[in-house]
Amino acid sequence: MARSIGRVAATEKIPTTIDEFYFWTDKKEILNPFDVIKADHINGSVTFGVIEEISHITDSASYLTSYISNDFGDLSSTPNTHRIGMNFVKAKMVGNTKNIFTPVLDGRTVSLADEDEIKEALGLDKIKNPLPCGYLEMYNGHDKIQIPVHLNENFLIGPEGAHLNISGISGLAAKTSYAMFITKAIQTAYLEKPIETEDDSVAFVFFNVKGRDILAIDEKNEELGPDDIALYKMLGLENQPFQKVTYFYPYMQGEQANTIAKKEDVKYQIDANAAFKYKYEFEYDKENIDLFFAHDDDPTETMASIINYVLNEDGDFGGLRNWNQFLKEVDKQCDTKYDKRDKSIAVGSWRKFKRYVRKALSNDIFAQRTDKKANETRLREHITNKLGKNDVFVIDIARLSEDMQAFVFGDVVRTIYDLQLGAIEDQDRENRPSKIIIFVDELNKYASTDVPKNSPILRQMLDITERGRSLGIILFSAEQFKSAIHDRVKGNCATHAYGRSNSIEISKSDYRFIPTVYKNMMTRLNQGDYIIENPILRSLLKIKFPKPSYRQFPHG
Repeated sequence: MARSIGRVAATEKIPTTIDEFYFWTDKKEILNPFDVIKADHINGSVTFGVIEEISHITDSASYLTSYISNDFGDLSSTPNTHRIGMNFVKAKMVGNTKNIFTPVLDGRTVSLADEDEIKEALGLDKIKNPLPCGYLEMYNGHDKIQIPVHLNENFLIGPEGAHLNISGISGLAAKTSYAMFITKAIQTAYLEKPIETEDDSVAFVFFNVKGRDILAIDEKNEELGPDDIALYKMLGLENQPFQKVTYFYPYMQGEQANTIAKKEDVKYQIDANAAFKYKYEFEYDKENIDLFFAHDDDPTETMASIINYVLNEDGDFGGLRNWNQFLKEVDKQCDTKYDKRDKSIAVGSWRKFKRYVRKALSNDIFAQRTDKKANETRLREHITNKLGKNDVFVIDIARLSEDMQAFVFGDVVRTIYDLQLGAIEDQDRENRPSKIIIFVDELNKYASTDVPKNSPILRQMLDITERGRSLGIILFSAEQFKSAIHDRVKGNCATHAYGRSNSIEISKSDYRFIPTVYKNMMTRLNQGDYIIENPILRSLLKIKFPKPSYRQFPHG
């Protein structure tokens, strides 16, 4: 391709620098921000640039001049003067073929780049441990070009860097679809790894937080067209669904469902031993009662004192066998006449504690026993003993209340953290994955700036983002507004994907390093388009990705 499109322009007021240069081009030349162009440079070298801004100027001195030349604003008249006009383009310098980083000289020819030159310019030609993350689409018309984009997996899931954060408006950013695309690429890569690398393995735990988005990811999408299949082929991937998937639905008594999934779909999965209903038993899960208070601010730590009292089995809290016995003992502590009541804790505090736990324990997932023959399980037990290499566990919490979603999420994250830390023993150590990727949408519920500082879930999220890379715990998360997320959580994410957002969001400090034109583009990105940032990339990239390869459910 090397089609010439303009020349570098360096003026007294706007010189070229080692960071950027400007060039003029024909006003009918269609270019876009993020397009890669090249300019001839000294010693036979070529300097590459990424387009940031495009302006159109004429020889008109002012708007008034233009108005007068049209017969003082007569729209039906022919202008008296033919204005000379051109497009003026600002480009960010991203590389030079001979590593010469001096300013590009005035008058040098600017041309479109071919596929190999674009890869060289963006540093995509020397990616180690490549993992597909989407594709670039540059130029227009007969110049249009599509290029697969790969990231170094070591900078996505460790050990060099870890954690992915995806932001964008709900329904317009396709955040879950993009997370599934990336994780499917990871599973495919690890399924194909040679046997000598078995000590480097991965498993996945996904939370379904809304709709049925990921409740059939092991079923093929039969609606993909030839163009979609061609995109998968270009990216070196097969358009196949996830493998080794197990689903977990919250238990509920009777015929009613605690899930948005259709009854026949759940039955089919259970009959195939690919789905379970999860419960919580007091004997094994009482250690998690602090999660009932994940959204409660406890500045005086009165709830923490009660939780310690219960877990230390003080008073008559020792020897309890089920949730009903636990509630009866809490009732006693709320009675001022109870002679064994702990006087160091006020009755009002016990009554507040009772309100929280009684509300939580009204959910059927808190059961007296678990019937394994009916495909019932405890999540902590199943993750500890059954999560193997390349396995995908999908945990449905969409129909649960916000407090119960937090409880289940907190329990699972705590289990994975303890497992990878070595605090609990698993039965099948040989099949245990070295890395576990957790995906959760609506991260703001667990790690936003509004979550109480004493929240056990927030503490867990901080530990995972700060220490998880060394433990093999990788967080893939999504939310509508990145600015609402705790600084230490998003600050420890090596990779960021920005989907369509609004003007209020992009005005926040999180976006201050992004050029203005790119920020403005975020307000009008198409569904599924992302601007990605990663340590190995020389510039922000605007990428696309194919439609999901697994079964899709209608929305609305």
